[in-house]
Amino acid sequence: MEPFKNVFVGLDTSEIDVTLVKFASFMADHTSAEKITFVNIVRNLNIPANVRKEFPEIEETALKERKDKIKVTVKEHFKPEKKVKVVYLIKKGQTGTFLDVANKSKADLIIIGQKKGPDATGVTTMRLARRASCNLLIVPDNVEPKVDKLLVPVDFSSYAKLAVEQTIDFAVRTGSKSEIICQNVYTVPAGYHYTGKTFEEFGEIMKKNAQENFEKFIKKIKTRDIPIRAEYDLDTNDNLASDIYELADSEKVDFVIIGAKGRTAAAALFLGSLAEKMVNEKMNQPLLVVRFKGKNAGLIETLREI
Repeated sequence: MEPFKNVFVGLDTSEIDVTLVKFASFMADHTSAEKITFVNIVRNLNIPANVRKEFPEIEETALKERKDKIKVTVKEHFKPEKKVKVVYLIKKGQTGTFLDVANKSKADLIIIGQKKGPDATGVTTMRLARRASCNLLIVPDNVEPKVDKLLVPVDFSSYAKLAVEQTIDFAVRTGSKSEIICQNVYTVPAGYHYTGKTFEEFGEIMKKNAQENFEKFIKKIKTRDIPIRAEYDLDTNDNLASDIYELADSEKVDFVIIGAKGRTAAAALFLGSLAEKMVNEKMNQPLLVVRFKGKNAGLIETLREI
């Protein structure tokens, strides 16, 4: 697995913080983490200028109170078995402030939450996913960290190979009897009817092609005695993300792990990939988006890859 030595965890003092802190503890034990930074960005203190002038210490006090509140949650739920350095960072700013700090600190992994319910728009999560230049773990509400079953969508690309290799290493590090499911979602191309085949017949042709490609793909990967099962699904609604989450729900997987194209923050605005569509869904499983370490794609390369 690419080193996850420097981990940043975004907290907001809401109920989801408990879940995120538990996952931070889990990742600390099962990755190469050496430092965990718990970050809270205070967007608006709403302190009028005249009040600030009369009580100049009020802002500092407010930030300290926020830090103390974060510390209570962390101390109660962050219980890694190995020793790691813990840092608390409370700053004024916006969503971009969190990423700026993480990027300047050369974070290897960012952990953020995905809330559910009518008020959960996912806008902040989407912005972070688009701009993050490192690995990203997005965790939905009320999920417990475990790795009994892991799902990796594969399209046989180098990014899919990275995701499978990372997942195998993750499973080995946990020491549990994990099973990895590699899912390929295949499609029937437009114009299939010109071949004289029915939709179902051409679907079988595409499935056979996917099976052959998977056999070639998996031979290039050291499975390290981790059981790997292939699943093939025909996409009938032009929504790969929903096909992936449907399998994830039916198989009750514990993580979905996907490889994303490594990019600079600026170029990532052109993401347009399956990873982005996955983030847009209301997830029931944690989504780990892994990137090649040090990959620094420029705008032209990014446009070519979309």
